[in-house]
Formats: sequence, structure tokens, C-alpha cells
Amino acid sequence: MAKQLRSLLSSCLLSVTVSIVLLHIPSRVHSVTLKSDVEALQALMQAVDPVSIVRYSYLHSWDFAFDPCEAAGLFQGIVCTFPTDNSANRIMAIDLDPAGYDGFLTASIGNLTELTSLRISKNNFRGPIPETIANLQKLTRLSLTQNLFTGRIPQGIINLKHLQILDLSQNHLSSKIPADITTLRSLEQLSLSNNALSGRIPDLSALWQLSTLDLSSNNLDGIVPNLPMNLRKLSLSHNVLSGHVSPVSVLQHLTVLDLSDNRFSGLIRQEILTLPLVERLNISNNQFTEMEPLPYPREGLQLRVLDAHANRLHGHLPISLVNIANLSSIDLSHNHFSGRIPLEYGAKLGSSWKSLLLEDNFLIGNLPPQFINGTVAVRANLAHNCLRCPPNIRFCRGGQRANSECDGQQDHST
Repeated sequence: MAKQLRSLLSSCLLSVTVSIVLLHIPSRVHSVTLKSDVEALQALMQAVDPVSIVRYSYLHSWDFAFDPCEAAGLFQGIVCTFPTDNSANRIMAIDLDPAGYDGFLTASIGNLTELTSLRISKNNFRGPIPETIANLQKLTRLSLTQNLFTGRIPQGIINLKHLQILDLSQNHLSSKIPADITTLRSLEQLSLSNNALSGRIPDLSALWQLSTLDLSSNNLDGIVPNLPMNLRKLSLSHNVLSGHVSPVSVLQHLTVLDLSDNRFSGLIRQEILTLPLVERLNISNNQFTEMEPLPYPREGLQLRVLDAHANRLHGHLPISLVNIANLSSIDLSHNHFSGRIPLEYGAKLGSSWKSLLLEDNFLIGNLPPQFINGTVAVRANLAHNCLRCPPNIRFCRGGQRANSECDGQQDHST
């Protein structure tokens, strides 16, 4: 009798164990994910060159013998919804790894209407961005950066009213920025940098939640438009923008401002130099001719780095830069400054200024004594000027200007 009980108990335990194991094996029979969602995932995978789906990559784990939302450990890079009303599961996020996938983004991506996040960055997806992206009206994040997409930004992108992050940078997109992009009132980050976009930047002031705007390294022209007041990071560098930069002066929340490598001209106004929260200001490689002086010390400014090299700035070096309390790195090289180096520069070089680049100007005379006697380690370059430098000052040697250039300079300094 005891033997029979042990046998019966053993059979029960085996049955329970088998049942538990079966519970953890994904079903091959019935898909609980919406069929059109599964088909969209299949189309996405089929549009990728199998050779580029390397071992241990996310796509290598996709096995359509199983249900995408129920297959534990499979279908890496996707997140599903699990409704409580017995309706089908839906795909709500796709976040592929940067495995170098080479393929296309097919039109069927528009069938994943529950998507809130689509990230396929740092791969080799190419061809146009499908217009069906406009169907994904629940998207809050769309990141296609660092791929090979071509063509225009889909016009239907303006339908994505819940977008908070739009990153199409580092592709080969062309044409213009859609003027109606201003209807995306939830945008917080917009990056279209490193493409081949052309034309004018539309008025973006209506994007009142936007904190980061990066349009650098395109072919954008015209003037700086009105911009969102809450911007914290702004880069318009490496374009062909021109005119004045006065619209930027009202952006009191900026911490980073990069306007370099454009065709801006005229006066660098003190409103730009004294934006209260800007830590790094790059206005290099433009056509600015003057820098407006700051009339009194500015203790509350956060500006640490000022890069104004390769402009057409002339006259004497701006003494009022010493009024910016936190400034530590200044690059005024490759301009047309003349006259003597102010003694005030010498005092700063021995204290708060850690980097001072003044090469390729028309500066004359002796160096302030702190340049010679200072004991603080600094990064400096005064080469290619008309200065009288002691032979032991390394950053002043290395090719003085020709005598004719130096002789033509007049010293009007006080």
C-alpha cells in the first residue's frame, strides 16, 4: 500500500512539474498579439539584409514561431501592452540596438498604431522615411538618428501631436523643414542636425515647451527666426545663415549657444554676451566686425567659454571681457585686432583666465608682465602678431607677421 502511495505521489509531482514547465514555454499555437502588428514586425525584419543581423543582436532573437508579446526572452527590443479586457496585445515600443542593420523602414510600420516610442538609431536604414509614419499618432519619441535615410521629412509628421522627442539627425535628408512643424506643441527636443536640409528656418516660437533645438550642419539660409522662449540648448552652427542674431538675445534660459560657421555680421551686442545662464558661447567663423563693450562688472553671469575666432573683429582687444566674472577660456584669434594687449588681460591670466588665444591678429608692443612672470599654468597663443616677445615665451614664438604688416599698424592704445 505504501509503495502504491509513493508511486501515485511521484506521478502527481511529475505532472505538476511538467505543467509548470509548459507554462513557461511560449505558445506556438495561438497568437495573442494583434495580427497586423505581428505582420508589421515581420515586414520590418524582412526588409533588413539577413547578413547584417548578427548573432546576439536584437533582431536575431526574433522568432515568429512564437507570439511576440508572449515569448519570454524572445523579441528583444519591443515592449507590448497587455489589455485587461481580453483584447489583443499591441506593440507599444520598438527600441533596436545599434547592430548595423542594413535595410529599409517599410510602409507597414504605420500599422503599429499603439506605438509610443520608435528608436532605430545608429544603424544603416536607408531610403525615404515612409509617409505612413503619420499614422503613429500616439508616438512621444521618434529617434532615427545616425542612419542613411534620404528624401524629405514626411509632411505627415505634423500629425504626431504627442511627440516630445524628434531626432532625425545624422542622415541624408534634404528639402525644407516643414513650416507646420510648429503644430507639434508637445515637442521638448528637436534635432535635425547633420543632414542636407535647405531653405529658411520657420518661425518656431509656438513650440513653447521646446528646450533643445539642434539644426546644425545643414544648408539652411536666411535670418534667425523667432525662437521658443524656453530654449536651453541652441545650435545653428555650420549653415549659411546671415544677418544679425538679435532674436537670440531674448532667450534668457539658454545654457549653451552655438552660432559658429555661418555668415552673421555686424555688432556682437552685449545682450548676447550677457545671457545670464549661458556657459559656452561659440560665435566663431562668422563675419562679425565689432564687439559691444560691457559697461560694468557682471557677477551673476555663467559664461565660462567664449569662442569668437575667425571673424572680422577689429580695433583694440575688448577690455570689458574682464567684467565677466566666471570667464576662463577666451579665443579671439584670427581676427583683425590691433594695438597693445591690455594690462587687465595680464591680471586675469594670472588668476581666473586659463586659456587665451590671440594668434593671427595685428597686436603690437610688449607683453603685460604677468605673461612673462606668471607661475600659473595656462593655455595661450600669441603667435603671428607684431609683438615684442622675450625668447623664452614659447606661446609667442612660431612665426611673426612680416615686417611690412607690422610696420603698417598704428598703436592707438592708452
